[in-house]
Amino acid sequence: MTVAPSYIQVLQTLSEGSVHTHFDAFADIDWDNPKFAINPDDPRWELPEVDPLGSSEWYRSLSPEQRVAIGLWRQANVVKVGLQFENLLIRGLMQYVFSLPNGSPEFRYCTHEATEETHHTQMFQEFVNRSGMDVPGMRQSVRLLGPLVPLVATLFPEWFFTMVLAGEEPIDHVQKSILRTGKEQHPLLERIMQIHIAEEARHISFAHTYLNERVPHLDPIRKTLLSVLFPITMRVASELIIYPTREITTEAGVPQRVVRQVFRHGAEAKARRPEMFSDARALARDIGLMNPVSRRVWKLMGISGRPSRYRGEPERLAILPLHARSA
Repeated sequence: MTVAPSYIQVLQTLSEGSVHTHFDAFADIDWDNPKFAINPDDPRWELPEVDPLGSSEWYRSLSPEQRVAIGLWRQANVVKVGLQFENLLIRGLMQYVFSLPNGSPEFRYCTHEATEETHHTQMFQEFVNRSGMDVPGMRQSVRLLGPLVPLVATLFPEWFFTMVLAGEEPIDHVQKSILRTGKEQHPLLERIMQIHIAEEARHISFAHTYLNERVPHLDPIRKTLLSVLFPITMRVASELIIYPTREITTEAGVPQRVVRQVFRHGAEAKARRPEMFSDARALARDIGLMNPVSRRVWKLMGISGRPSRYRGEPERLAILPLHARSA
């Protein structure tokens, strides 16, 4: 397959960006700065309202001390989930580049991305360690099935980079929404989010660029298959990242009925879900993955809606809880 010169140029630009603007988990975060110390009683651990649990009536009815304790557990677990997802991503990237031919335009950027993701896992784990929260992260089933991800990177790389995007878009969406609220965050968590957002912008850009270049050249069977897998992958990945494990009930004391209502079945959950994937819908449209069947799957997954006008377009209503949107 002939590679477009514009595609090679974009990858070159992304690689140069990784050289000139990158972060080290321990050089760029002053972990021993007293203002970064994690005090479990710090009121800044209270969940913001852009967090599904933080916006729930149940959570808002708790005492300040309970909200802070649950907030620290929840935020530490989200960080742990991010670590585990990026571990899977690194494994898949390394498998993907292993068999690339000499002169491949993807090799350099993919290894830059793997390096950056490694630093992300270091800063995420350091945060979890310092929080004192023994959080599990993802479900046990995902941790067991993780070794299959590199196999997908080998057999169907376009689906693998769809998985990459499906994991990166929800995390990026949530972190940007938190920072856009302007609400004071703990400075350590805020610094981690700033670093993560800055570098994930390149990673998301690469996934979009890769799929935009490769998918139109797929044979009809693989392209049709990917059109159906695309929305399914988006929904499943968002569930794995956003939906907490049962440990939130035993360790943090959140009733399962509240978890189900807030993250899956409630009106706010159904309204928030499509907001995370407006960029993904635009990409699917642009690369020919929107067809009568796949559109029904997007709707069935509960993530259909308006495509974004441009990548990174902020969802203006995303920073408000549903109960405030009609005010």
